[in-house]
Amino acid sequence: MQVVVIGGGLAGLAATVALARRGVAVTLLEARPRLGGRAGSFRDTPTGQWLDVCQHVAMGCCTQLLQFFRTVGLQHYLVAQPRLVFLTPEGRHSYFQAACWPAPFHLSRALLAAHYLTPGDKIRILRGLAALLRCDPDEDVPLEPWLRTHGQTDRTLARFWNTVLVSALNEPCATAGRKYARKVFVEGFLQQRDGWRVHLPIVPLERLYGSELQAFFARHGVRVRLQAAVRRLLLDPLQPRVAAVELRDASRLQADHYILAVPFYRLPDLLPPSLFEQFPVLDRIRQLETAPITSLHLWFDRPVLPWPHAVVVGGVSQWLFRRPFPAGVALNGTENFSPENSSPSADGHSATVLPSPQQPAVPPAVSAESHYLQVVISASTAHLAGGHADLQQRVVQELRQLLPAARTARLLHARVITEHQATFRPVPGVDRWRPPQASPLSNLALAGDWTATGWPATMESAVRSGYLAAQVVLQRAGEPS
Repeated sequence: MQVVVIGGGLAGLAATVALARRGVAVTLLEARPRLGGRAGSFRDTPTGQWLDVCQHVAMGCCTQLLQFFRTVGLQHYLVAQPRLVFLTPEGRHSYFQAACWPAPFHLSRALLAAHYLTPGDKIRILRGLAALLRCDPDEDVPLEPWLRTHGQTDRTLARFWNTVLVSALNEPCATAGRKYARKVFVEGFLQQRDGWRVHLPIVPLERLYGSELQAFFARHGVRVRLQAAVRRLLLDPLQPRVAAVELRDASRLQADHYILAVPFYRLPDLLPPSLFEQFPVLDRIRQLETAPITSLHLWFDRPVLPWPHAVVVGGVSQWLFRRPFPAGVALNGTENFSPENSSPSADGHSATVLPSPQQPAVPPAVSAESHYLQVVISASTAHLAGGHADLQQRVVQELRQLLPAARTARLLHARVITEHQATFRPVPGVDRWRPPQASPLSNLALAGDWTATGWPATMESAVRSGYLAAQVVLQRAGEPS
């Protein structure tokens, strides 16, 4: 059996891995010169350093994602963090880690110790979490009105619910649905003791999905074709099935089955309009909306963050990360690098990558010894109104308020990146627009975090969708899945 997988993001990678392990002959097509999709890296020209476009993290509740890394032998490049740090504008911090109690009580002590919540806040939050546990997990009503009817205030929304959910869902409570908010809290914090634990990659994502993963593909006979952009899928004129894939160079590929693992907004470019008219399950995909994520890459003349990573409560910044791997780490795996000698710190996409207009094009003071900090801002639309330069100024000012060491530090260099279509928006009822992996075409499966996985737009959802798409292919081919 021959399968063509279109798209080298996590969904396509997971589908490829699942099929290759079953001995299926897979050709993986990726339009870019690298694999990984949104989970990628870029080389900053002035510094010569490889940087992840946006820091990606896994959580302990992301069971299929972590299993994916174990399957391909890359689990040692993810390091579990022992605790979270929460910072508030006045410069104080609280540690968040599990106590020895069983779930769901293992994090109670951490919540009760949070300095940025009053005793009344904590009582309201505990009652809200209890109500969230009891509610129908599939009912997707507007989140914020529901929270307010269960005792939440402006203060608890800003200091607790939005602090957690905007980063997890890429959507504020004001416009999110309850279903996936519940998913985050129940599976991430309440259901299992280690669900909350953050796992960070300690090599650039470019390397993780480049030389490291491609070694697995080589061992399993996967044919990887980079810079192989697909123009369209050609349909069989006599029956609802794919006949071939046409690439931008006009060449064609034929296979027994196909998996389309691209962003949902790319489907109308690849499939004929008649399919959307004929099949409502495809037409509904057009209702999905996207939200941006912005990352700021900052170089200072001294260390400013005393922890590997930190969560900011009630600020413009949301999550801060020190460099999770040495500045000189290479992409080909030839340097002397291992998890033991690292210093770990705490996903067709349109991105804007700009150097700071306030910095020289080639900052002479920046070197491998400069101290790097990444600031991640999810659901960043409202923060982009004044442009990247304004956002950078506000973030740096906030960092000087949050971090004592930043008050005297000199900013040497900066880059601001916005992934404009980073994720689909988990608005109330969004699942009615998410298709199953089995498409109406008999030999085409769909994969992507936007398909029906029961998860919000996360790396976990992407991997699950890839596995489910592989199951569809095997079942349709008459193979046990």
